[in-house]
Amino acid sequence: MTVRCAVEVASSVAADARASAAEAAAAARAGLGGPRADLAFVFVSAEHAGDAAEVAAEVRRELDPGVLAGASTEAVIGGGREFEGRPAVSVLAASLGSGTARARHVSAADDGDLELAGPAVIVADPYTYPVERLLDDMNDAGAAVAVGGMASGGRGAGEHVLFCGEEIHREGAVVVDLEGPVQLRTLVSQGCAPIGPEMVVTQAESNVIHELAGRPAYGRLVEIVGSLDLEQAELARRGVLAGLVIDENRVEYGADDYLVRGILGGDPESGAIAVGDVPRVGQTFRFHVRDASTADAGLRAALAAGTALPGRVTGGLLFACNGRGMDLFGTPDHDAAATAAALGGAPVAGMFCAGEIGPVGGRTFLHGFTATLALFVEE
Repeated sequence: MTVRCAVEVASSVAADARASAAEAAAAARAGLGGPRADLAFVFVSAEHAGDAAEVAAEVRRELDPGVLAGASTEAVIGGGREFEGRPAVSVLAASLGSGTARARHVSAADDGDLELAGPAVIVADPYTYPVERLLDDMNDAGAAVAVGGMASGGRGAGEHVLFCGEEIHREGAVVVDLEGPVQLRTLVSQGCAPIGPEMVVTQAESNVIHELAGRPAYGRLVEIVGSLDLEQAELARRGVLAGLVIDENRVEYGADDYLVRGILGGDPESGAIAVGDVPRVGQTFRFHVRDASTADAGLRAALAAGTALPGRVTGGLLFACNGRGMDLFGTPDHDAAATAAALGGAPVAGMFCAGEIGPVGGRTFLHGFTATLALFVEE
């Protein structure tokens, strides 16, 4: 049976949480045009987190979804817009044809063995759930890739909400996996540009790199930054990042092959640099830089590659770092608008995150300053 995947999203900025949820869910139901919502995602701003039960009740009343999931966020995404600094609710409703979805809540005490049926969407609380442990378990088990993000907008444990069916949680994570002829295409834009040559890590211990290509790593960094043109040198002065190749079994490496991590510090005397990961000896390494222009180019490249593949994109979920938005681009709605334009009007909902989840080099990681997407694709 061919999947007829219909996706619709609606957003509302009504001041009252219940009214906002009802408005968004009703519009999403109308957009589906008849099929039942097998899956619904709801994203609420931090201002509405205290009314999460009422929000969920309105979404269930309007859509009666087979599966309901979602989270609270610093800024809601929907309808090509990013609602920063104001209350909002966004609802995505999907009819999956012969496909099925299920949502499960997991806590830090769980063993992480989820037995995923297919690709997964994960939303988690950054204060109470060690999502990297879950991702490591998934990677080690060769499980399907995941995409998603960490709830944002709260200042401590208990201030975020997670939606899972009829339940509201303030800790843990919600995992939604899809089964059957349902295509969930994942995209990751780390928004960086490489500088200098590829080099092999020749000496490292824990998260400290002592040598790159047989020479002190700090010296390599100084040498590369000193060789940059004025534009790249300005980017480097704002911060240089470490890029680590995940899958070495390629003839050459593109932007999607590097896992980008921060450089935590450097020691001119010892020649070592510390990075936000654990590099291995023999791993290919390259320095990177990031700013608004590289982030824009990276997102557009990822969207172009993702939409060029076979299949019709019917909608999607966007998880953008809360350090992007106006703070990075200086203009509103950048990631949401670029995504909406690239998808030709296919509806997209999502959230600003305190960490984004997505695959690089065949393994799934927790990122920062990225934009990750889950696209629903009809073959």
